[in-house]
Amino acid sequence: MGTPRFVLASASVARRHLLQIAGIEPLVYPSDFDESQIQIDNPAQLVQVLAQRKAETVAPQFQSALIMGCDSVLAVNGEIHGKPADAEQARLRWQKMQGHSGDLYTGHAFIDLTQNRTLVKYQVTKVYFAQLSSHTIDAYVATGEPLKCAGAFALEGRGGLFVEKLEGCHSNVIGLSLPLLRQMLADLGYSVTDFW
Repeated sequence: MGTPRFVLASASVARRHLLQIAGIEPLVYPSDFDESQIQIDNPAQLVQVLAQRKAETVAPQFQSALIMGCDSVLAVNGEIHGKPADAEQARLRWQKMQGHSGDLYTGHAFIDLTQNRTLVKYQVTKVYFAQLSSHTIDAYVATGEPLKCAGAFALEGRGGLFVEKLEGCHSNVIGLSLPLLRQMLADLGYSVTDFW
């Protein structure tokens, strides 16, 4: 079995960068899938369905490829948070999150067109947020960074300053779990080194 092209069905710069750090140079094809059409209250189920739909949206553009879709949400006190709609929503979220913890879920979906196989899994990481003043929250929201990220923070950016600790996979919080990526590729019959 030859090694197919690795396609990332995401516009996420963070996800692409994680793959590049791991030695994988993906073709990037953002899915532009409308996430609002999926309404699921279970965060693990939600991210898996969204990741799969993103991969499925991109798949018809290829005859032979390995397509990866991902989606992340933050669950805090049973409430699911994707990207905030605006600065005010980001500010309100941070007022609730600061001093507490949340669970960051990332769905990972692979569609292997060469084998006609689909594999979908998720990873969860517990994130502990620092106590922040209103001034700090306002200053962080004003950078615009929280508006681009699930949970209104970027671990690899300024938001990393406001995370006290993580329990679980750190790369999962950035956009995809590298250990889960390795495991899923193995489940499909590949070694991660095949894509170097």
